[in-house]
Amino acid sequence: MVKARKLSVSSVKGWVLTLTAVAAAAILASCAQSPTGRSQLQLLSSSQLDQMGDKSYQEMKAQEQVSKDAKVNAYVQCIADALIAELPAPYAEQPWEVNVFVSDQVNAFALPGGHIGVYQGLLKVAETPAQLAAVMGHEIGHVIAGHSNERLSTNMVAGLGLEVAGAYIAGNTDNNTAGLIMAGLGLGTQVGVILPFSRTHESEADALGLDYMAAAGFDPAAAADLWRNMAAQGGKAPLEFLSTHPSPQSRINAIEKRLPEVTPIYQRRQQQGDLPNCRRP
Repeated sequence: MVKARKLSVSSVKGWVLTLTAVAAAAILASCAQSPTGRSQLQLLSSSQLDQMGDKSYQEMKAQEQVSKDAKVNAYVQCIADALIAELPAPYAEQPWEVNVFVSDQVNAFALPGGHIGVYQGLLKVAETPAQLAAVMGHEIGHVIAGHSNERLSTNMVAGLGLEVAGAYIAGNTDNNTAGLIMAGLGLGTQVGVILPFSRTHESEADALGLDYMAAAGFDPAAAADLWRNMAAQGGKAPLEFLSTHPSPQSRINAIEKRLPEVTPIYQRRQQQGDLPNCRRP
């Protein structure tokens, strides 16, 4: 029987260096840059992401009831068309499938491969076309910024790192201690790496969404109004530090700080005329 030994400081340094080496190798192997200039880790190809998006969207349509309300569909499609026309290549040229799902969820999403879903419950909170454009522009921003790829890649590296650390710790300490250390490692990874990336993604998608909606002819100030509506829905939100999303007030503050940059884009579009005429049912 092998006697378990106490995990020393030098041992801890050993598996930390191993984790660092794994992460560094992955980063060096696949560095990318988001539309805002932020460095990203992307291990998957765009075709792989598109296939995942296509599969997930088909599953979603099979599980959820798709609305057949012509007026609601026309309203959401009108906003989607206006936003898509202002996207960078190749996203503006590719076909996008847009569906409204019959559900009280206050939510929307966009997936790689050209897919947008809006839940009817969101239409009760997004009270104007511009407010709905803020949500849809935000979700499209996730796709264009490659957030799905980055999130999957980060999870892959974190999972591999934890496996390496787990194998090392299990061989160098007793089972109880190993379990406690791994539990702490998992929490540390979640709070220190995965969740902050998610908050970064949300903030970045907010910024991109403002650009798209302003260029499409929707008042970007409506994005702040949307989050005021969200906050008014009530419910105790988790602490921002332990949440994948910034708090509504944090988002409002960030949006209002950026309005001086994007409002001139909207004003130029107003002067050009031909603003989207999306009528809320």
